[in-house]
Amino acid sequence: MTRSKVIYSALIMAAATLFSTSCENDNINPYDYVNNNGSNGNQGSADVIKTAMAEYPKGSLVWTKDTTLSESVEIPVGTSLYIEPGVTVTCKSEVQVPVEIVVLGNLYCMGTAEKPVTFTSDTKKTEDWGGIICGYNSEEVVLSHVNIAYAGATPTESSASFQNKLFKTTIDGGVPAFHFCNVNGKFVIADSFFHDNYNDQTYFTGGNGVIVNNIFADCGNAADGGEAINVKAGCKLDVANNVIYNACTNAFKLSNAGNSEVIPLTEMTVYNNTIVDCGWRRSKNKKGGSVWVEKAAKPVFVNNLVYDCRYGMKQPKQDGADMEHSRLTPNYYYASTEKGVEQMAKGASLAICFDTDIKSSVAGQLDPLFKNFRQSDNMDINCEADKLEKGAPLAFDKTWDFNFQPGSPALSGGVTDFSRLFPGGLPFFGMKKVNFLDSNNDINYYFTAPLPSTRFGAWM
Repeated sequence: MTRSKVIYSALIMAAATLFSTSCENDNINPYDYVNNNGSNGNQGSADVIKTAMAEYPKGSLVWTKDTTLSESVEIPVGTSLYIEPGVTVTCKSEVQVPVEIVVLGNLYCMGTAEKPVTFTSDTKKTEDWGGIICGYNSEEVVLSHVNIAYAGATPTESSASFQNKLFKTTIDGGVPAFHFCNVNGKFVIADSFFHDNYNDQTYFTGGNGVIVNNIFADCGNAADGGEAINVKAGCKLDVANNVIYNACTNAFKLSNAGNSEVIPLTEMTVYNNTIVDCGWRRSKNKKGGSVWVEKAAKPVFVNNLVYDCRYGMKQPKQDGADMEHSRLTPNYYYASTEKGVEQMAKGASLAICFDTDIKSSVAGQLDPLFKNFRQSDNMDINCEADKLEKGAPLAFDKTWDFNFQPGSPALSGGVTDFSRLFPGGLPFFGMKKVNFLDSNNDINYYFTAPLPSTRFGAWM
């Protein structure tokens, strides 16, 4: 089947034949009409599309029901796909070319706390499908209350992302669960849950973004590594109030590499995030840890809690952070083991340390006292193998609570004397164009990072 069917010809066939088809389990076919008893308009309609929830602009694509994808979906330039609350998109794993969602236009995942939008796979194994890969003309992407899991498959030369020359120019590994690259575009990841993705959870080579109130859990693999938030040149980001657990290489990789020299240098305000059990994969070659700052990056990185990670903050010797223009303290570094204390201490290889940081000087000192968290009995942050018997972190448990007990030493000591890059928030005008029929479902089209807190870490 040719790639042209991915969206254009499918829409044309749907419009021409005026019928509704279904995939497995009575799911909608995303390329055909949403023609449930005649109540909804068609995908890509020249008329306003009305669902039980809202009225959408002419020319929109709207997914209202669960669907199963056996091939990639491509959203054309200038077209917006809206996915309504509670929709589950299941990607088939036993296919010749891994399923990808390639967003050349705009994407609005409008989940709620009660009804998140979910991207998953049929077998629920890591590397089952590719990811959400955005194009250079993608203007707006909203991931609000979204679950994304089991992504990271390696593309082929027939993959939609490769055909559009996105992310990979050679086939040498998997794609991230979410990638954005338009320097002039906007994206938000809010109140979402990324987990069990085979490579990076997110990867940015351009764009204005707000990343807030998320959980990034269990990413990467022993062979290729994996970051939770991987930032290159051309970005302006506010990143706050996220929990990052078990990123096998880094929780944050912050850099100005990976883009043309004409791209503006990245600006980042990264604060009040909680980073737990990261960096186990790369002890032999000394890469990875919790935070890796390189290639002239100059972030504001403060009020973050780093808990039992391999190393604290690191940089390459030759191309590290722009220390003169960065603000990298205070942060809170806790280690429950003597080896962890050694790796986070001043003088550790490639480490960046400040006297204004709060840091364990002996094992177990300054425990931040999470309300509910459990580690493996034989936890070894240098284990290099993703196996519990070797000391790898436990699988993430959604019942864990990374808020602090009363009396925690991490409840104070942070700073608030810095500005967010987007104090008024980022507006997403494609959301403003939606006429929600019930005011209770009316989703604000501005997304704003919270004000910083003097406590360390995230609050959930």
